[in-house]
Amino acid sequence: MGILAITATSALTLAAAAPLSSAPLPPAEGAAGTVDVVKAAIDRHDRMTVPVRIGHDGGSSGPFDFLVDTGAERTVLARDIATRLRLPTSGQGLLIGIAGTQSVDLVEIDEINLGRRSFYGLTAPLLEGSNIGADGIIGLDSLQDQRVLLDFAKKRMTIGDAMQLGGGRGFEIVVQARRRSGQLIMTNAVIDGVRTDIVIDTGSDTSIGNRALQKALARRSKGETTELQSVTGQIITADIAMARTVKLGTMTMSNAMLVFADTPAFDKLEMVRRPAMFMGMNQLKLFQRVAIDFATRRILFDLPESAEIPIRF
Repeated sequence: MGILAITATSALTLAAAAPLSSAPLPPAEGAAGTVDVVKAAIDRHDRMTVPVRIGHDGGSSGPFDFLVDTGAERTVLARDIATRLRLPTSGQGLLIGIAGTQSVDLVEIDEINLGRRSFYGLTAPLLEGSNIGADGIIGLDSLQDQRVLLDFAKKRMTIGDAMQLGGGRGFEIVVQARRRSGQLIMTNAVIDGVRTDIVIDTGSDTSIGNRALQKALARRSKGETTELQSVTGQIITADIAMARTVKLGTMTMSNAMLVFADTPAFDKLEMVRRPAMFMGMNQLKLFQRVAIDFATRRILFDLPESAEIPIRF
């Protein structure tokens, strides 16, 4: 999704890149039987970035800092990196951002290396690096059919098979999800008594709700607004609210801030009629670890050792 700042200044969010072809997503080589631990960094917006190498003409360049964005359907490359690597544009596509839809240039990337995994033949939208806040974005097309374990306490990302990464051991909360357009959607979350569909969005530093959720939580509105600026440079106004409780299974988070916006990202995922929310880093960083298991359609949460957080059972 991108970043969000509750100010009138810059706020970036990437929802998803629209499908650009009907071709299947390229498989990752070196994935079977291996577990990759990738050292991560936390940027000033509390987002996680990882080092990525890009292969071209038999060689590789980098490492480059890529934002880990589980709300993005496509892997994205910063325009200045494409220029540096002399990657020619191969066409145009439509990118659905938080603030609208816009035509973007595309490039073909021969190979992307993330840890010991290599992904081949990716078609990536080009965006301005200053808007992304990184050299690129690791999207769902590079993470499918694996477990992605985000360890905020140790600042690292681990990719591998669910059983290799311990199954459900060590996680207090395990939530079953359904899959749509590559996304895992939790359907049994409850926000202030309202059943809500939730997508885990590591690319946003706050949580964004749809208008159906806003209507259901009308009494919780703070009457304040902010601006969300998409990675495309487009801007949209959002309303600010506070939720008393966000329940996931037997766990409850208290006093959660969220915003509401008319974003096409919800239309893309057919999440308009029912209350829905993209859960951003303002809530995800409360956990020690979050595992997103695409193969088994489960999302797992590990509580931190400190009890001084607004989470209870």
